[in-house]
Amino acid sequence: MKSTRAVRVGNVVIGGDNPVLIQSMTNTDTCDIDKTLAQIEALTAAGCEAVRCTFNNAECADAFKQIKKSIDIPLIADVHFDHELAILALQNGADKVRINPGNIGGQAELEKVVQCAKGLGKAIRVGVNSGSLEKQIQDEYGVSAKALAMSAVNSVRFVHSLGFYDVVASIKSSSVPVCVEACRMFAEQCDAPQHIGITEAGTYNNAIIKSAVGLGALLLDGIGDTIRVSITGDPVYEIEAAQRILQSAGIRTFFPEVISCPTCGRTKIDVSELAEKVEAILQAENKRITAAVMGCAVNGPGEAKHADIGIAGGGKKAALFAKGELVGTYEQGDVLEAFTSYIRQNF
Repeated sequence: MKSTRAVRVGNVVIGGDNPVLIQSMTNTDTCDIDKTLAQIEALTAAGCEAVRCTFNNAECADAFKQIKKSIDIPLIADVHFDHELAILALQNGADKVRINPGNIGGQAELEKVVQCAKGLGKAIRVGVNSGSLEKQIQDEYGVSAKALAMSAVNSVRFVHSLGFYDVVASIKSSSVPVCVEACRMFAEQCDAPQHIGITEAGTYNNAIIKSAVGLGALLLDGIGDTIRVSITGDPVYEIEAAQRILQSAGIRTFFPEVISCPTCGRTKIDVSELAEKVEAILQAENKRITAAVMGCAVNGPGEAKHADIGIAGGGKKAALFAKGELVGTYEQGDVLEAFTSYIRQNF
């Protein structure tokens, strides 16, 4: 990962050498405290590590106070257009406030928010997106990666110039190439930690693909200190998607890893069914290891020798191997029992 500043947000730290944090956002009316808390509880159970709630009027202040007392993860306020609401959110329980320099009013208003956060020991997220760039920047550069990066860099540097460094930057676009390029440009110029995500990514299938491509590219570049996968609908689905993206990028581990061949005419074993059963066993045994399920000798211990354990089918027999070395050969009907016994004893 690229070296970034460490920023404390409530009881977690974003950036520095800390794990990439998973975030989400409620879609309830914040003033409906019961519904909002129920959704936060579901998000937390799924693995959400920080949650953002809309703070769009003064009535949210009392709700934020009560919500903050009832949850164990950091509470972030999402504020647009009114710097006084941002200040009110910080005064009423928000661990961090998300503001957009393009619509918060200007540097004078931003400075007031910064001074409040500094006095309370809270954090700020400067969020830039293609829909709310400052007019001067947009007039000169259009809605481009350069414009997005410039807006974020200018705002973060201004905040730093005030002697305040507990600031996280986010640059988002619904265009994957624009978003990735802008985040890369920002990382070259500024050491503030980045919250990364593809905004307005759409419904589940489209959002998963766009987020995997965009966030995966950035994470593999070492960019990204906290992430959100934006999905239209139930935000709980965002959490597992974020976990699987982080795991696929080699950043964090949440699940067993099952690798399996796509099958071909050589296959003499039901790879699909066997892979599903292997995954179910690993989950039931709570083993976060890598297992391979291969359909023949070609894709057996050789190609999957990096796996902790694996099964390769052939004829009526199946070979069980570990780290590329043969453990034993079994009847196909007995290999899962041998597999389970081996992982219990060795992992």
